[in-house]
Amino acid sequence: MTFELRHLATLDAVAEEGTFGRAAQRLGYTQSAVSQQIAALEKAVGGAVFDRPGGPKPVRLTPLGAVVLAHGRELLAGAARTAEAVERFNAGEGRVDIGTFQSVTNEILPPVVRRIRDEHPAADLRLFEEETDPPLSDGFDLLFFDGRIGGEVEQIKVIEDPYVLVARRGDFPDGPVPLEALHGAPMVAQPPICDQARVERVYAEAGVAPRIVFRTADNRGVISMVRAGMGVAVMPLLALDLRADNEILCTHELLPALSPREIYLAWHAGRTLSPLARRVLDITLEVTKDIAARWPLSAGGGSRGGHRG
Repeated sequence: MTFELRHLATLDAVAEEGTFGRAAQRLGYTQSAVSQQIAALEKAVGGAVFDRPGGPKPVRLTPLGAVVLAHGRELLAGAARTAEAVERFNAGEGRVDIGTFQSVTNEILPPVVRRIRDEHPAADLRLFEEETDPPLSDGFDLLFFDGRIGGEVEQIKVIEDPYVLVARRGDFPDGPVPLEALHGAPMVAQPPICDQARVERVYAEAGVAPRIVFRTADNRGVISMVRAGMGVAVMPLLALDLRADNEILCTHELLPALSPREIYLAWHAGRTLSPLARRVLDITLEVTKDIAARWPLSAGGGSRGGHRG
């Protein structure tokens, strides 16, 4: 059998209205168009779907017509649900799984999530924080990572995150600190993965060997140990929240400065982003532009380096 949803919709309208003329008015068709669609449906199902008494008397469903209408209404209802779901999807509903890490979770994603919630209250956002090198992109619609990702992915750089030296007030004079001043200095650092490995190579290439006294993947743990006097730290600005420590801690520019770490947002190459995922990407670019605009103009620049966090 070959028939279309419009044939079933016409069958339903005629059955409810009782005449081809009233069904045509309801559907916005001509009466002849309604007759043609019913004829096409009857040809497809192999028999009459209406008894036509003629004159002003209403038409009535035949037994075959009742069967076709009962199942046809199920198809029409399913098509309506599908159309509604597609409309919601195109309007930004659905689910997006996002891979993230500490700095992005704490500084970038909160305003992104807030704006998505305001625009699309029914959106289903799932965040998964991981500390891996290389990144595990499988299972994510979008993935944040501090550095370019190899393999079959598309990616866009969302922000350059400058590095600063974090120390207790008085440990160094005000102003920039020479990189060689870190030689032999006690230092609290992240584990040597991701960009932390790069920053330690920068130290080595410059002949600088800090004395690592503690490693932790927790940004707050790094700051806590610096506050306690265990050592200094070199961290990107996104990893810092020194608002409660202004009287104890301060930041210094390093000379020569480490180049900023580059944070990318990636997705699988060749896969179409959903409207919701695309909106997350667009809002992320707006949020990171605002964040970068608030940073000191003097931060960043110099040779390569970085760490994840």
